[in-house]
Amino acid sequence: MFKNNKVTVALVTLVIIAAAVVGVWFLVDQNNKPASEPSGNEAAVNGEAGGAKVTDEKGTKALEQTFYIYDTVVNIKVIDDKVTQQNMDDIQQLMERMDMEFSRTKEGGEVYAINQAAGKEAVAVSDETLDVIQLSIKYAEDMDGLFDPTIGPLVDLWNIGSGGEQVPAQAAIDQATSLINYKDIIVDEAAKTVKLAKEGMVLDLGGIGKGYAADRIADYLKEQGLQNAMINLGGSSIIALGTKPDDSPWNIGLQDPDKSRGTQLGTIKISDEVIDASGVYERFFLQDGVRYHHILNPRDGFPSQNGLKSITIMSPNATDADALSTGVFLMGLEEGMKYIESLPGKVDAFFITEDNKIYATSGIKDRLNLTDTTYTFEELQP
Repeated sequence: MFKNNKVTVALVTLVIIAAAVVGVWFLVDQNNKPASEPSGNEAAVNGEAGGAKVTDEKGTKALEQTFYIYDTVVNIKVIDDKVTQQNMDDIQQLMERMDMEFSRTKEGGEVYAINQAAGKEAVAVSDETLDVIQLSIKYAEDMDGLFDPTIGPLVDLWNIGSGGEQVPAQAAIDQATSLINYKDIIVDEAAKTVKLAKEGMVLDLGGIGKGYAADRIADYLKEQGLQNAMINLGGSSIIALGTKPDDSPWNIGLQDPDKSRGTQLGTIKISDEVIDASGVYERFFLQDGVRYHHILNPRDGFPSQNGLKSITIMSPNATDADALSTGVFLMGLEEGMKYIESLPGKVDAFFITEDNKIYATSGIKDRLNLTDTTYTFEELQP
């Protein structure tokens, strides 16, 4: 089913702030220092190079560059003597193209055009847009609509993280949910067109677009023969390609979603793997003592209230992980655990509940190194 597939001080500050808002992950080296801060023989040797920082890491050249795109901070670090600034420029162009194609708010973009034409006509799209939409439909089918790319009307209505600070009227929620149905996406693969069946429908690829873009970056690097890299999209979606220069795996610090950036709950070592996390502490508002977060359930139109604080997916590719982190969160703990365990391929997850218990699938529990005694492992009772 699923494919196996600082620049300036101001910018550094932006990185820290943005990652604190959107992510629960940060990179650490074996000495528990951020991977983007060279130490010892990893000090910068060539300063700036057309936008990227050049460093020497244990005798191997590394290029690292930070971009602001997809409404988040993206950090790309490639460790390979062959890497050049042109590679970073190519990656930037790739990201900018897909950001335009997949955005529902940017005039001139393909998804924007699809939404404007909803209920009226089909819109010709690029191969990338067609691909990501078809994948979205497949994920929606597999997760029985808990992941649904037509959730746009609800996202616009609640507007959480972009100014929304109160619960909408029930009638407005009902109207928005009536327009959500992935089965009303009409795809003509031969003609490469997409149409939304009903006027008012809104296609929103926010639950899959970053992961898809991350996979395309990884594909590009592999095609260029660059096998060791860290692709970090906003802190919540990370691809670790290959290993560090000493052939050791990347060591990822798992940040406590309740605390300020830099406080870990534990670590995990990964190579050629993706980590993607979603949680209720990313974007939210409080009303009458209730936390209303950005993970919206397309079935009832409300943010999920199922006792989960966050979910982390580990997968061979970022597209799967991105979609799963939303859909499986909405399933809740028991159903979500069962679903992940049933998937073919190397897909694992761990769930953090509101009482700070961690429930992990069988393939990941032994890999998690908990360092914060606030959190403890628990097992689901049969």
